[in-house]
Amino acid sequence: MKEISISSLLDSMSDTGNYADDIWKTCLDEKRKRYKRKDINNSLKKLEILGFIKKIKITNTDEYYDKLSYPNPEDYAGFVNNIMFSNESQIKKALKKLESKRVFEDISKDLNSYKLGSRGKIDYEKLLDAFSNLMELASAILLVKETSSNEKLKKSLKVCYNEIKETLDQTNDALLVGRKSNEIILIERRFAGRIPNKGYLKL
Repeated sequence: MKEISISSLLDSMSDTGNYADDIWKTCLDEKRKRYKRKDINNSLKKLEILGFIKKIKITNTDEYYDKLSYPNPEDYAGFVNNIMFSNESQIKKALKKLESKRVFEDISKDLNSYKLGSRGKIDYEKLLDAFSNLMELASAILLVKETSSNEKLKKSLKVCYNEIKETLDQTNDALLVGRKSNEIILIERRFAGRIPNKGYLKL
């Protein structure tokens, strides 16, 4: 999966009044080429979820984005904790429902052909989405830690990052226990494909 830099998105924006079409025109990849419009739109939604920007809706067809700032570092740390709690809860629920259910069925010998198990498909997709959300939150946390000069915020975010890492390690252990080797390989592949580099979002 391709990625987009959070910094490049934010650098393409003013503090206020940023329209998606303008960001699409100015935010370029490493080869100085434009991203797909849908990738920019999806990335803006993620930036909003991660607390970097806020969407301002004027009419049903007219909307723009403003950058968010946090004069009080505890406000951002609290925001991050809310995202963590929401996704950790979703992971726990999905794991509980996936107990004793096969994630993949009809797996070919070369592992290139398979289908999601009918009984666990919905819960597995919810688990994967929550995992992705936490990984991109971790990516954003590392970026903010690197660019922030506020030591109190950096200390709080380090605690958050360590908790995310612990949650994901526990998720991996709980999901893989008792499964056959071919299913484990497929699960690990799909999870690995959702992990962005530091400061990036998956497209």
